Amino acid sequence: MVRAFIGLGSNLGDGLTNLQTAWQRLGEVPGVRLLRLSSPYLTEPVGMVSSHWFTNGVGELATELGPHELLAAMLGIEAAMGRDRAMTKDRPVDLDLLYFGDEIIRTADLIVPHPEMARRMFVMAPLAELAPDSVHPLLKMTAAEICAQLSPAEKIEKTAWRS
Repeated sequence: MVRAFIGLGSNLGDGLTNLQTAWQRLGEVPGVRLLRLSSPYLTEPVGMVSSHWFTNGVGELATELGPHELLAAMLGIEAAMGRDRAMTKDRPVDLDLLYFGDEIIRTADLIVPHPEMARRMFVMAPLAELAPDSVHPLLKMTAAEICAQLSPAEKIEKTAWRS
């Protein structure tokens, strides 16, 4: 089994429910075992213009799937929940493969570690909460170290899951 970290985001509809639903659906994929889910974070949109803030989180799972199989399952969940990847703006759910063990993957359809994650507080804050000692395989820094170096300009607020 490989340990993987998944970024989850939503800025359309009920973000908390969308993330919890996507996480539960990941757990229904054969060969995937859910381990932990960070707190949700409310975040201002980054790199896009939208009046809809995001709900973001990071999940840790163990999988027997290969990275491309896991990606296919994640894209299937996004599509089933109404995500149109042709549109780059608002979305009901967004699932990103952040880490797949300590592998470095560079293919036409998958780059791991996620190429933007170390620049995004909305990824690094929940990852640092969940696994502060996880090491970025390219930067050779822990999630806590990367998070500490990020600019506090990005608006982000830790919140809580509903019971």
